[in-house]
Amino acid sequence: MLNDETSGASTRRAFAKYGGAVALGGLLAGCTGGESDSPADDAEDSGPSDDGSGGSSGEPDETGDGSYTASISPTGEVTFESPPETVFTRLTHHAGMAFALGKGEGVTALHAPDYYDGLWNQFVERLPGVSLDWSGLYSSWQPDKEKLYELDSDVHLADPAWITRQDAWSRDDIDEIGERVSPWFGNSLSDRHQEPTGEWADGYQYYGLWEQFEIVADAFRERERYEALATVREDLLATIDERLPPESERPTAIMVAAADIEQIYAYTLSNPGFLTSHTRPLGPRDAFEGSVDSGTVVDFETILEADPDVILYLGGFEPGTDMAGRRAAFEEDPVGSEVTAVKNDRVHPQGARYQGPILNLFQLEMTAKQLYPEEFGAWPRYEEGPYPAIPDDEQLFDRERVADVINGDP
Repeated sequence: MLNDETSGASTRRAFAKYGGAVALGGLLAGCTGGESDSPADDAEDSGPSDDGSGGSSGEPDETGDGSYTASISPTGEVTFESPPETVFTRLTHHAGMAFALGKGEGVTALHAPDYYDGLWNQFVERLPGVSLDWSGLYSSWQPDKEKLYELDSDVHLADPAWITRQDAWSRDDIDEIGERVSPWFGNSLSDRHQEPTGEWADGYQYYGLWEQFEIVADAFRERERYEALATVREDLLATIDERLPPESERPTAIMVAAADIEQIYAYTLSNPGFLTSHTRPLGPRDAFEGSVDSGTVVDFETILEADPDVILYLGGFEPGTDMAGRRAAFEEDPVGSEVTAVKNDRVHPQGARYQGPILNLFQLEMTAKQLYPEEFGAWPRYEEGPYPAIPDDEQLFDRERVADVINGDP
């Protein structure tokens, strides 16, 4: 139980207060379900061109006493007396934003920390001088209120409109943590433009991945880091736009995930939301032609009927995933072996859809090569280990530049 001192009046962290627009009241505790990126229960993403319908908060507003405000849907305006250093997250697009802003070691919680620590470090390996350790952190998929008091994070970079979908969380719980520990400042329903419930439904805004990253950077007083990374992304997108073949010449593709090859989940590649931020800009043709909803379980027969030119395999970079075994499962099946992507050895690994800005850069490069090797350079056949060492003249973005920004030299 919480002791009287822990649950008493406002905490010492008065540095962060909700402004009048926040209305953290009126949340319905609900259970409408959510998705994560681990292979058995993945989700979706939107992005470049990030087309979320919300706008950036721009530079944070100074209040005259050294504090400043930043605003995000659904929490509204929040006042900070100093930039956050320790960061509670639930989903890895938020943990990835903290990492990009040089706060990766300040993350106090995230969903499936050991899984994502292993996955993220496959990419971090290619950023010289950058390190990341999320192993052993509190796993926050179903966060416990008392644990949030114990973690005592400077900010809860998570969406209260999603947290309160769980039966264990009410409006009063959200308000209590926001007032006595630190504010909520995150948006997750933009992942696939999910419908908010209760009072959150009034005026809820959707953001693209990089739109939200800009807002979060302002809350952390890291505008310079954001702008440097945004320039890298803009250059990468310009390169993609210049070389992208006409739609009629693009391959058909599907994205799948499976912790067990007996249960394969299929995900769409171009629907709104930040979960497709690394596939939508590349414009592959949907092999399912809209007949399969994202998150649907499919079998080899369904995949053969769609007959994709390319299969993108989510979680393929996670150290515990046997990509060779995944390919063999298709190749040894009498139906799966007939799929064009399998015949042509175009079953490729993916990382995660709740990716954050740094992983988004890698995945844009990776997916461009997997879909269009003639335009962007061949993708190496991957089975295990870190992200392949792409030759310098075939890289689509500058690793050194990204590493410098993360390490504080924007």
